[in-house]
Amino acid sequence: MTSTVEYRRILLEGAAVQVVREGDELVAADGRRVKAAEASHLPPVRPSKVIAVHLNHRSRVAEFGVSLPPAPTYFHKPVSALNAHGGAVVRPEGCKYLNYEGEIGIVIGRTCRNIAPADAAAYIAGYTVANDYGLHDFRDTDAGSMLRVKGSDTLCPLGPGLVTGWDFRAKYLRTYVNGTLVQDGSTDEMEWDMHYLVADIARTITLEPGDVLLSGTPAGSRPVRPGDVVEVEAEGLGRLTNHIVTGPTAIRPDIGAQPTESEEVVSTAFGGDWEFRGVRAPRR
Repeated sequence: MTSTVEYRRILLEGAAVQVVREGDELVAADGRRVKAAEASHLPPVRPSKVIAVHLNHRSRVAEFGVSLPPAPTYFHKPVSALNAHGGAVVRPEGCKYLNYEGEIGIVIGRTCRNIAPADAAAYIAGYTVANDYGLHDFRDTDAGSMLRVKGSDTLCPLGPGLVTGWDFRAKYLRTYVNGTLVQDGSTDEMEWDMHYLVADIARTITLEPGDVLLSGTPAGSRPVRPGDVVEVEAEGLGRLTNHIVTGPTAIRPDIGAQPTESEEVVSTAFGGDWEFRGVRAPRR
């Protein structure tokens, strides 16, 4: 059985440094050590792109009451959305429907193009924990691309580290809000596994070292509000922790599409389980 190694990127005395986790400590190549709990984390990788699958976990599909398409579909999160373990996730002033989505990120290790799923493992550097936050107030804009829903600043935390030698099969994936379990899934409920996703994207898009593919979230995504602490834990990969804050300014009202509270927005934010009988969702 392959042993796992966890690499992290942190700020160490003002410089971005890659370190290796040894128990409760992080060790730099020059021998400097810092307590993991005291370190200022950076995203564990520097991707040229972040690509995410729409639906993959069967519990999420059942929650929405829909059917999976015959093949996965995807969206893009710009790298300007990257965030790290311990970082603040910003809900802009005037927005209400910021949802967590605990996921596992696949990190590419070699340039990858036009490969078979059976060969994908050789192109994967390792895996990381991710939280694919969605700002559903903008669900009615961008013609289905979800650019602002999923691509706004701070909405792509990754970490704490990149773990190599990890087997993705039969691993739990859990999300907690203020210590309460809110998502409890498993990689075994994924319709398309990690190798399939990499090979599928690489048919037409070249994947470069450091690129990240987000592999989908289980049921239970719901809105969070400023002050909440959200933790995503994947078995063998660690626990990614972030807190929610309010943005200092509201969305500019004098340009562009504005946050909405349509039936689609509220239904999606609450997992498709909201009953629309002339009653609006509670303000958070």
